[in-house]
Amino acid sequence: VPISLSLFSTISHSSPSTEKGARIRNNPSPTMEDNQDVYPSSFSSFRAYLRALAQTPARIAKRAGSVSSPFEELSRVKARSGSDMKRSLRWYDLIGLGVGGMVGAGVFVTAGNASVFHAGPAVVVSYAVAGICALLSAFCYTEFAVDIPLAGGSFTYLSVTFGEFAAFLTGANLVLDYVLSNAAIARSFTAYLGTAIGVSTSKWRFTLSFLPKGFNQIDVIAVLVILIITLIICYSTRESSLVNMLLTLVHLTFIGFIIVIGFCKGDSRNFTTAEDPTRHPSGFMPHGIAGVFNGAAIVYLSYIGYDAVSTMAEEVKHPTKDIPMAVSGSVAIVTVLYCLMATSMSMLLPYDAIDPDAPFSRAFKRE
Repeated sequence: VPISLSLFSTISHSSPSTEKGARIRNNPSPTMEDNQDVYPSSFSSFRAYLRALAQTPARIAKRAGSVSSPFEELSRVKARSGSDMKRSLRWYDLIGLGVGGMVGAGVFVTAGNASVFHAGPAVVVSYAVAGICALLSAFCYTEFAVDIPLAGGSFTYLSVTFGEFAAFLTGANLVLDYVLSNAAIARSFTAYLGTAIGVSTSKWRFTLSFLPKGFNQIDVIAVLVILIITLIICYSTRESSLVNMLLTLVHLTFIGFIIVIGFCKGDSRNFTTAEDPTRHPSGFMPHGIAGVFNGAAIVYLSYIGYDAVSTMAEEVKHPTKDIPMAVSGSVAIVTVLYCLMATSMSMLLPYDAIDPDAPFSRAFKRE
């Protein structure tokens, strides 16, 4: 907690000298040398860190509600962050990143649960509702990303609107959001992998008895997958973009296969008929409109990732043109794919026969 508060309050402190302060005010694009002198790092020495830590309460009180201007974010704050990033990405790279970040894994995780317990065959409508909400949110990200083309994303946007404390809370929640969703998807990947090769997932998961039940299974394959992907991302933005494009194309191929099989082999009667009408209600909306919206809240997890496109603003050649096209386009493409996949799943099986954990595997086994 002290480290988090210290990071939030600031990484740099000390008042600028008259000469350096005047140079910063007169120069809209200060040099790194200026900023290093004016804003020495709190981590420059152990004494500096302790001094910054002791000042944390006062700095929180002073800066929690302070709002920075777009000019400050684009000049002083950006200069303190280091050298400029290389602008090498175009709109199609961003669409690939957006689609690759959203499509596939999320729908494999959430579709079954939303259909079986909430929306039924109307999970198609749930995906459409969630897609519209994601698109409206994407418009907001687009507006901010064009005006403030920086890598800070939501943190930067909230800093110039509601202040640094709100930005800090949102940034922390986004990190938690990505950690939990990535962990869930990686774990689901191992379940599908085990089903595909006919090996029980218990063979590569081991249990730690001192952890609470339900949270005590360590999935080795999931950990390795996340580590490998992390290394690829850290190696280079351009190379990771190419890898992402290739994986996205492979992913889209499988999704296309699922959609085609569903429309060719599926039965439209499954949209209105349950497998066991005595235990589960039939109809397109077996749980009513409330079930559709509850399902939309669950499947919205599948859209996590579109906001990551806006964080690439500093690496885009033409941000004012490419970012709006990429953010809106990627959400629209993914919404169409998700609706088609949900339709395919609902045609292959009655909603009460779908496996909540691996819906598509169960559908293909049955076929």
